[in-house]
Amino acid sequence: MEDITFWHWLILGIALIAAEVLVPGTFLLWPGIAAILTGALAYAAPALDWRVDALVFAALTVASALLGRKLYARLKHPNADEPALNRRADSLIGGEHILTAPLVGGEARMKVGDSTWKVVGEDLPAGTRVRVVGVEGISLRVERLDG
Repeated sequence: MEDITFWHWLILGIALIAAEVLVPGTFLLWPGIAAILTGALAYAAPALDWRVDALVFAALTVASALLGRKLYARLKHPNADEPALNRRADSLIGGEHILTAPLVGGEARMKVGDSTWKVVGEDLPAGTRVRVVGVEGISLRVERLDG
């Protein structure tokens, strides 16, 4: 094992990245990147023992996997700063609207944009300005706006 050179690390890295094409997921990519980086280190510092190279490879595998996971999460969810993006009802909280039908028995339908929503709250006449204060299942909880 004393004659492991930088070529071995580079070949291992290329082989792992090539195998990534055949395997679902990205779990071979990170050790492949780590092997290539280890090969670069072995080329720059040929006096290092292969055991040091192996430890560097292990550390770089973990580091590249963690960094890749963070990067992948950012690329996969670029709108993470918009937590209500796929929960339309939650995105309506705080909005002010006018009741298009009277709220009777605690329930009514209200037009919001180009759709209608079931709303719940205290009984109010049609035409009352309300604010959406919460979501209960598929219903919007509304409260009368003063003024």
